[in-house]
Amino acid sequence: MKTKEKKELFTKSEKELRKALFQARISLADLILELKQNKLKNTRQIFWKKKEIALILTALKEKELTNENVAG
Repeated sequence: MKTKEKKELFTKSEKELRKALFQARISLADLILELKQNKLKNTRQIFWKKKEIALILTALKEKELTNENVAG
């Protein structure tokens, strides 16, 4: 994930982030399945997909905290 894509994550809405998280988790499951079937050539993809999921979760948490501070 490039720096520009990381910055774009933090500008997305909560709904868009949840959709991206869902798609990333499905993609990770597919990568793990390919690994188990010995079809995956670049195993580093799993590492990067987990990092992407962590970034999405971080962006979601930040949105929740800012909404909480505004409301409270």
